[in-house]
Amino acid sequence: QVQLVESGGGLVQAGGSLRLSCAASGLSFSSNVMGWFRQAPGQDLEFVSTISKGGVSTNYGDSVKGRFTISRDNAKNTVYLQMNNLKPEDTAVYYCAAALGSGTVYKLERSYNYWGQGTQVTVSS
Repeated sequence: QVQLVESGGGLVQAGGSLRLSCAASGLSFSSNVMGWFRQAPGQDLEFVSTISKGGVSTNYGDSVKGRFTISRDNAKNTVYLQMNNLKPEDTAVYYCAAALGSGTVYKLERSYNYWGQGTQVTVSS
């Protein structure tokens, strides 16, 4: 059974930092493209970032470029999202996802096969 478990969310002031982690089990982690998405109240799911299977290629949504960094540790079956200079508009539930496809990175929700339960990030102004 595949499980993706996010952690590291919380309440932070604007300008602060958080590091999200997503621990995967039940799948061949290094064979999966990993991604982060977020959903704010009343809004659609938004692409945040993705990383290739080996960790060489990454991609970011325009709203987080230059502030967020995705990384992965295949030995630990974990993907990370370092979030710096957080803004109130970053407030959302953050989800990690795993994709089985043969692509390098994926930006579309429909490309992902497995999803975590989400972790809340709240940024106060």
